[in-house]
Amino acid sequence: MKGKKILFISSEVVPYMPQTEISTLTYALPKLVNENGGQTRIFIPKYGNINERRHQLHEVIRLSGINLIIDDMDMPLILKVASIPKERMQVYFIDSEDYFKAREGYSKDLNNKLYKDNDERSIFYCKGVIETIKKLNWAPDLIHVHGWIASLLPLYMKYYYNNDPIFEGTKVIVSLYDNCLEGQMDKNFVKKIKFDEIDESNVTILNDSSYQNLYKISLLHADGAIFNSDIKEKFSDILNEINIPVLECSSDSDDYKEKCLNFYNSFLQNEK
Repeated sequence: MKGKKILFISSEVVPYMPQTEISTLTYALPKLVNENGGQTRIFIPKYGNINERRHQLHEVIRLSGINLIIDDMDMPLILKVASIPKERMQVYFIDSEDYFKAREGYSKDLNNKLYKDNDERSIFYCKGVIETIKKLNWAPDLIHVHGWIASLLPLYMKYYYNNDPIFEGTKVIVSLYDNCLEGQMDKNFVKKIKFDEIDESNVTILNDSSYQNLYKISLLHADGAIFNSDIKEKFSDILNEINIPVLECSSDSDDYKEKCLNFYNSFLQNEK
């Protein structure tokens, strides 16, 4: 683990958001990596209800100003950063006036309705993370994905950034939770992904653009998976198609951190 670089991409993390299973683990697992000699970076969206002054966020000018193309639209990326108090952990915030800053909720509006552009928000977030990592020139050995909004990252790593030398040898694992959103994304979701020259055959499952299928896309293109609760059977159809290492372990168990650390190390045996 010593000197290895692990990138955590999540939908949420404490102390910037309320305590949930995802937000707590996205704090605890990077801390575990740091304690064992690894290096970490954490990425989350900059939602509108994150208090910038309280958490001392500041914009990284040299990393901001990238224009990401989302379905033939130029969408400016703003990058902010903060440090978790008392920990040697930096958190990077992917911000957008259109997709994040003006929104109070993570996935739903104040009327508890899913945002109609959650598909574009997911594409923007994943591309924004990867483009920022490239600008940082910080080559991760392992990427750990948490939450629906990060679920396209394995797909984009495999087909959109597959020839980028900074990611040569990078492995991607996903954590799956029993908190899947109910509902559908935009009916043109596949069309928007195809705009990035990702072949439709790789995203056929999203013709039914449910959030459950978004998680399945993540699993289909990952190098490994962690099931944090008893939900593996919900993905049995996908697991029958692929052959990747899987860790099943409740995040409440006493040996969860040890098992996760061993799982990470199983991907880090070979130098890139």
